[in-house]
Amino acid sequence: MAGTRPATGVLVPRSTYHFTSESVSEGHPDKVCDQISDGIVDTYLRAMPDARVACETLATTNRVVIAGEVRGPASITPEVVETVVRETIRDIGYEQDGFHWKNCKVEILLHAQSVDIARGVDASGNKDEGAGDQGIMFGYACRETPELMPAPIFYAHRILKLISEARRDGRASMLGPDAKSQVTVEYREGKPVRAASIVLSTQHIDPDMTSDDVREVVEPYIRTALPADWIDEGTVWHVNPTGKFVIGGPDGDTGLTGRKIIVDTYGGAAPHGGGAFSGKDPTKVDRSGAYAARYLAKNVVAAGIADRCTIQIAYAIGVSQPLAVYVDLHGTGSVGEDRVEKALSRVMDLSPRGIREHLKLNRPIYARTAAYGHFGRPPEKDGGFSWERIDLSEAIQTAL
Repeated sequence: MAGTRPATGVLVPRSTYHFTSESVSEGHPDKVCDQISDGIVDTYLRAMPDARVACETLATTNRVVIAGEVRGPASITPEVVETVVRETIRDIGYEQDGFHWKNCKVEILLHAQSVDIARGVDASGNKDEGAGDQGIMFGYACRETPELMPAPIFYAHRILKLISEARRDGRASMLGPDAKSQVTVEYREGKPVRAASIVLSTQHIDPDMTSDDVREVVEPYIRTALPADWIDEGTVWHVNPTGKFVIGGPDGDTGLTGRKIIVDTYGGAAPHGGGAFSGKDPTKVDRSGAYAARYLAKNVVAAGIADRCTIQIAYAIGVSQPLAVYVDLHGTGSVGEDRVEKALSRVMDLSPRGIREHLKLNRPIYARTAAYGHFGRPPEKDGGFSWERIDLSEAIQTAL
């Protein structure tokens, strides 16, 4: 956040400001692609837990293209992959002329993983499994919500999730799958206190619906999604501000895997290393490293060590252990960042293998992550969202 500089020259963080984050629904063109790619990852991991997948999806008017590199069982044929594509589109709800789960053309362009990449990543002899690529991954947690997520992205997700549930169970059947939300939150003394503005654009089936008609449908879900006192007479509303939104999904705008990385993470409230998650098996540290960083940051905050925590982890391709671990407690910590860095390295093995084993990532748990954020979701009984557990807090406190 920007700061103000007093006469002493010391930068003082702002305490009153507005911050905005957006979310997109499962029917957004890019999210359609993320869900297809992660559905394919799950299919491979279900058949072979140590499968390797790097799968990209492109979707446009009645056409889906799958491309990427895989290493897995022969039982995963192009026909199996095509079935995943069609079932994913059908579950999202696309049965429109320009994009229909049954009629769209599906092209499969998957091929074997590069042997040069495999050589650097695979364990052999005395060499442990290395990182699948170089790069930097970030994790973040803060006390703005019970889920330890930044408030703007958390509530932007929640608005769309409630509207999606209403569309699916028939309460809002007049709406289509494609939607976007945006929430501007006012902070006072560093705390989120109200919604300064709300933006909601949603596809609708009836072409005669006006923006006012759409607002009448969605406003109750928006009010339910936000804290009770956050909407007041000063809150600015923009519902379908361009007017009609009938043509949606990949028929209206081409989708690609990995284009919503800020929606997937912290809504811009924290740094992002640049790597997308969807379509990648957990040997890829773009995904598993970011999950580990969120897990550690959340446990640091849950342990009462700080109110905010950012963690960066850096890797080199083919190298097992991270090159560096960086912690920033944003001036809210009860101990020094250097002590936290050392403690984290003691309580968790941050090699790719160590992360996968600690969080049990070699399971088909990824399609569910591909809409409404990878973070701030409750851990699930089958191991989904295992990186959201707060079971490491005591170990971190002891290691300090």
